[in-house]
Amino acid sequence: MTSEWVRIFGAVALPFTGGLLGARITGDKNSDNMKWYRGLKRVAWNPPEWVFGPVWTYLYGTMGYASYLVWRDGGGFDGAMVPLGMYGTSLALNWLWTPIFFKFHLKGLAVIEILMYLGATGATAYMFWPISQTASKLLFPLLGWISLASSLTIGVWFKNKDKDA
Repeated sequence: MTSEWVRIFGAVALPFTGGLLGARITGDKNSDNMKWYRGLKRVAWNPPEWVFGPVWTYLYGTMGYASYLVWRDGGGFDGAMVPLGMYGTSLALNWLWTPIFFKFHLKGLAVIEILMYLGATGATAYMFWPISQTASKLLFPLLGWISLASSLTIGVWFKNKDKDA
């Protein structure tokens, strides 16, 4: 039973690894990256900045646990290699968005990247379904959040096309 808790912890901790690196890139409220972001024109439905941390904390936990359920119920990496590989792709795309947008200020590329992330996460939820409907459903809030984040990213891109960086 102890080893099962270690597996759960590892699966849940994995998404936070990239999230913590992303938080370092974004920086605190006085960082150059946040000053740049605050200088952008944004859409009216943009949530307050304080919302992002708690939402991502919840989402990283649920996506990690979902991956554990698929690993467990799908027969480990041998039995669930394709859906877990898609999950890994989705996770990599999650981690990649922050440096593209906040560090390199590539708004157009960030739009393409987040739409790829949305598609990969949808494919992950679809592939998780036959193995664990619970795991698939755990990704539904993430799909909603990425949809919102996509609209925010597209909005920033459209409203700030005149700004190079």
